[in-house]
Amino acid sequence: MDLVPALEEPLKKVLGPATAKVMAEHLGLHSVGDLLHHYPRRYEERGQLTHLAELPMDEHVTVVAQVADARLHTFASAKAPRGKGQRLEVTITDGSGRLQLVFFGHGVHKPHKELLPGTRAMFAGKVSLFNRRLQLAHPAYELLRGADDEAAETVETWAGALIPIYPATAKLESWKIGKAIQTVLPSAQEAVDPLPESLREGRGLVPLPEALLKIHRPHTKADIADAQSRLKWDEAFVLQVALARRRHADAQLPAVPRKPAPDGLLSAFDDRLPFTLTDGQQKVSKEIFDDLATDHPMHRLLQGEVGSGKTMVALRAMLAVVDAGGQAAMLAPTEVLAQQHHRSIVEMMGELAEGGMLGGSEQGTKVVLLTGSMGTAARRQAMLDLVTGEAGIVIGTHALIEDKVQFHDLGLVVVDEQHRFGVEQRDALRGKGEQPPHLLVMTATPIPRTVAMTVFGDLETSVLDQLPAGRSPIASHVVPAADKPHFLTRAWERVREEVENGHQAYVVCPRIGDAEDDPKKARKSAEDEAEKRPPLAVLDIADQLAKGPLSGLRVEVLHGRMHPDDKDAVMRRFAAGETHVLVATTVIEVGVNVPNATAMVIMDADRFGVSQLHQLRGRVGRGSAAGLCLLVSEMPEASPARQRLNAVAATLDGFELSRIDLEQRREGDVLGQAQSGARTSLRVLAVIEDEEIIAEARQEATAVVEADPELTGLPGLRTALDALLDEEREQYLEKG
Repeated sequence: MDLVPALEEPLKKVLGPATAKVMAEHLGLHSVGDLLHHYPRRYEERGQLTHLAELPMDEHVTVVAQVADARLHTFASAKAPRGKGQRLEVTITDGSGRLQLVFFGHGVHKPHKELLPGTRAMFAGKVSLFNRRLQLAHPAYELLRGADDEAAETVETWAGALIPIYPATAKLESWKIGKAIQTVLPSAQEAVDPLPESLREGRGLVPLPEALLKIHRPHTKADIADAQSRLKWDEAFVLQVALARRRHADAQLPAVPRKPAPDGLLSAFDDRLPFTLTDGQQKVSKEIFDDLATDHPMHRLLQGEVGSGKTMVALRAMLAVVDAGGQAAMLAPTEVLAQQHHRSIVEMMGELAEGGMLGGSEQGTKVVLLTGSMGTAARRQAMLDLVTGEAGIVIGTHALIEDKVQFHDLGLVVVDEQHRFGVEQRDALRGKGEQPPHLLVMTATPIPRTVAMTVFGDLETSVLDQLPAGRSPIASHVVPAADKPHFLTRAWERVREEVENGHQAYVVCPRIGDAEDDPKKARKSAEDEAEKRPPLAVLDIADQLAKGPLSGLRVEVLHGRMHPDDKDAVMRRFAAGETHVLVATTVIEVGVNVPNATAMVIMDADRFGVSQLHQLRGRVGRGSAAGLCLLVSEMPEASPARQRLNAVAATLDGFELSRIDLEQRREGDVLGQAQSGARTSLRVLAVIEDEEIIAEARQEATAVVEADPELTGLPGLRTALDALLDEEREQYLEKG
């Protein structure tokens, strides 16, 4: 019979069913290998203590601290009317701060005996706020005894001065995870190394078994550093090999080269342009045209700030493909955006968008719109124009991917806002061409280089980093509504002034405020008292403004649950200048283009992410007049939320902001998993700090895959790769 390799041994057999069940359900750990790769979050030194002053609210924490004092209170309660109820309050300290521990009822006896002043221990529990003070209720604890103590077992377990603190849960404390790891650690010797030997030796990295030993049982800080740099390489390299193989496979696919005709549609379009393209637009266009001319499908990510002219670059690429006899499809994430792209492209093309119609240009082509809510007749006509090739350009939502939609000769797919569009949908569209079409993905979310290499590693990247002439600067200010209410009054006066000068304004709120919009669900973290109220809602704010500070102005609302026709009518009135102030949710985040809108007030701005605020702000200052963005928040001056807003107010550079955003959030979010507890495939790799490792791993991975696409000579790497892809596939299936 086959022996199960040591690292694939199920935890049930090694640790017993009870512990294994908790590990599987709460930490996603199933095998010995999973547990060995559950790395410590940080290390405590025996002589040093955790900073109690910096504990996060509502999180499960493990701290090492000393008991300062312990008091037993007796009180009367419903269960113990004779004053026999007992409450033990223990104060622990680490020199920087104090933390209260509370034990009740029968749970007080053991800690009352053991937690004497001066005792050091590890404590684990959920941080909560009681009477404005941080406390842990009924924490689990493990005493840390000295070497001369007869209980040498604890000393054995915590040999070495560095105590690993593991990501833990209420059901399983860090030290219990530590003990379980102690049990499986010998199996680390059998870990198969995924790194090619030449790479490992060339970079002076320790072997995998040694790295696992050192990360879990370090004797010195140097051990931790050795282990981390080795394990970071594993993660970066295996991920980059997966991406390099995807790129390699794509490069084997055939595609029809598309070269624009010398004086065809593209030249006619360029001749009509009332302005010259920026250097950036010309450079990126050249990269795209070079790709389109090859007989392998282009896979390119086009990054550009809001308003850097991405649509213009994409349109020129589409025209080049139509010139070469193909068709181009542009996919937008929402109907509002699809309609808007359609409008702006038809405007930019003028009579060139009326191919085959009276008054249309001979070189022109038809530009059709295809969305889910179109009437049957219009939809049938659009589909007919696609099948016959009459329409060279189609713009739509993922209604375009449906089986019924047939193309005459699909040559290029442009995807707007990648983060709302998965690899699987891209593949579905590819199947629409005789041969795979070229692919251009656009995003207005600035992504730091390393994240682009990690998340979109199967795409080549082009960046548009200068704004076209005629774009105006945007001034941003934080409005501290709680500390300085008169600032908020002034904000509404500023909105009035903009309207009096002939301009318009947006007011953005985090929530809609109708019956389906339950405020209980909207509560997120408890950063301070201001969080007690639900986020401000569009319908309430619009009502208050129309009756109060903005009375007399035409105020309208826009949100995602309105009927598409109503949304469109509201947008049209706003674009035509009939509405002065639009109170909206983030539906306006992408693509809404009203050059006359110069002011934006974002309510409860601290409830939006950094890149989202930056996206929203990009909606103003799109014309010749300067833009103004006011970030309203009730958060106190010193809170992290306010610091985040100050950062947004201080710079208009999206790439700089995306770095700040990443440093403040976990990389897991960037890789598309918003739940901070979920296991991302990155455990020790930090996308921002480890920029060099990722860049080098990408080069190494590309070389390895070029030399041996099937990785036949590297069984260890194949195993690691299968594990990573399984995990990714699982996550994809979970997302449905």
